[in-house]
Amino acid sequence: MSFKTTEAKIFTCSQSKYLAEQIAKAYGVKLGKVITSTYSDGEFQPSYEESIRGTRIFIIGSTHPGPKNLMEMLLMIDAAKRASARHITAVLPYFGWARQDRKDKPRVPIAAKLVAKMLEAAGATRIITMDLHADQIQGFFEKPVDHLFASTIFLPYLQNLNLENLTIASPDMGGSKRAYAYAKALGCDVVICYKQRAKANVISHMELIGDVTGKNVVLADDMVDTAGTLTKAADLMMERGAASVRAICTHPILSGDAYKKLDNSKLEELIVTDSIPLQQNHDKLKVLSCADLFAEVMYNVHHNESISSKFIM
Repeated sequence: MSFKTTEAKIFTCSQSKYLAEQIAKAYGVKLGKVITSTYSDGEFQPSYEESIRGTRIFIIGSTHPGPKNLMEMLLMIDAAKRASARHITAVLPYFGWARQDRKDKPRVPIAAKLVAKMLEAAGATRIITMDLHADQIQGFFEKPVDHLFASTIFLPYLQNLNLENLTIASPDMGGSKRAYAYAKALGCDVVICYKQRAKANVISHMELIGDVTGKNVVLADDMVDTAGTLTKAADLMMERGAASVRAICTHPILSGDAYKKLDNSKLEELIVTDSIPLQQNHDKLKVLSCADLFAEVMYNVHHNESISSKFIM
């Protein structure tokens, strides 16, 4: 008796519907049918409206806060497991709660580890994500994790800008490894910002390590939340004589007064991916799609082909 490989099916959580449509289009399949019923108190129940028995399915959904986004992903995974899907791959373009990857003071949770265990307990057999806040989060999972780098999207864009006297900057010490990787690929220098936080999302002091006089600076970070760090770093670099300042950030959370800070900052351009849907458009925002990257990796995963080229900075 011969067995044929069933075609993969792609489904989406509600928060990532537009991106999932683009991924499915690039993959060459139609998005699977899911209906979500919502009770009057806010409780909701997703339902697959087609058979997924014995199939590899990809469930696409970024888990940016609030908690509904993560809960929807967990319910989708659980429903797929109970419907006898053979492989359940959770595709999280943005892995939320990742800033809580360790205990930085007493009596706090390690939320990233908790989310990893919840995804596995729900029934995920593989995780595909992009630019985790900390690389070691991969170790929180017992299941395989494909950790993609958005540098495969950003590098061609930066190269096409043809900027002279280019310098890559890290807005904090934690992002120095990322900045050095970009600098190596682009053959340019690196500068680093040192910051001290008064509390979450509030910076008390920032200092620049390196010279940016006359340089076209590109700040590199994995996410932009309130944009406080980025805009403060951009203003500091312009004060120190930089010719221009841009930023590349994979995940555009852009919460609070982030758009107002962008308006008032010296940032010339903020280049992001569509891992998280934007709340509003902005003249300084340039969005590069990650759909082709995810579609290619998902195709290769399903057909047991190498994806190592997508891990290279």
